[in-house]
Amino acid sequence: MRSVLEPTRRARASGARLLANRDLTQVLRVLDDDPVASCMVAARLQEYGLDSRGVYGELWSRGGPGESLCFSGANLVPLRGARDDLRAFADRAVRGPRICSSVVGRRELALPLWELLAGQWGPARELRDDQPLLALERTAGVSPDLRVRRVRPDEIERYLVAAIAMFTEEIGVDPRSGDGGRSYRRRVQNLIETGRAWARFEDGEVVYKAEVGAMSRRTGQIQGVWVHPDCRGKGFGTAGTAAVANVVVSSGRTASLYVNCFNEAARRSYAKVGFRQIATFATVLLD
Repeated sequence: MRSVLEPTRRARASGARLLANRDLTQVLRVLDDDPVASCMVAARLQEYGLDSRGVYGELWSRGGPGESLCFSGANLVPLRGARDDLRAFADRAVRGPRICSSVVGRRELALPLWELLAGQWGPARELRDDQPLLALERTAGVSPDLRVRRVRPDEIERYLVAAIAMFTEEIGVDPRSGDGGRSYRRRVQNLIETGRAWARFEDGEVVYKAEVGAMSRRTGQIQGVWVHPDCRGKGFGTAGTAAVANVVVSSGRTASLYVNCFNEAARRSYAKVGFRQIATFATVLLD
């Protein structure tokens, strides 16, 4: 019996192809139709284009960017396409070693793609199949925390303590595993140096943190929201996120984030800020 991932002759002839800079204008036009959900990919392409190593990944299409798109890098991100397109993406993904640590994107794309990949890449370490994608296009509906500010480069050690705690709590693994934390430190350092890491410090310790992990021309995606355990339930998360969202909105962009459906406290907090759900994401975490 033929495997679900084994391409037919027709699929081989119309499989996923690698896009290049000559496709960039059309790709960006397509991503602009869905600016919030495509923010992670659009931000990279707007900064680096498609031929630069700075993208740290590849963009695939089957039949043209207007019909199907998928980004393959640290995350595998399906952006648009029908079932046959997802099958072509899955076929291309399993041809070589897996380079991604997750499959993430709109639920209606990410879950069917994972179904096609699970036989080769499964089982998943964790499946988060209901993650409301939220957006805010105007000033927050609550007062922002005026003590939340950009983190300075000389504060990286104190900020890293909170960032590691957040990552471990949210993802379930220590980001220092593997290389002793060098790559994670570089990532956090880049966020700080580019002015996209925010925190409130008390007595030299971070009590609230968040980052704008991706910043496209139209959207700023907030990530890594965390409140020190001793300070939870006191409004730090709501007021702090309002402060970060206001900065994004004041730049002329839509503030966005996605949250696990079961995190009721966070969802109530974001609703107070004024975020509304515009779609649903799903994330498949891989070992």
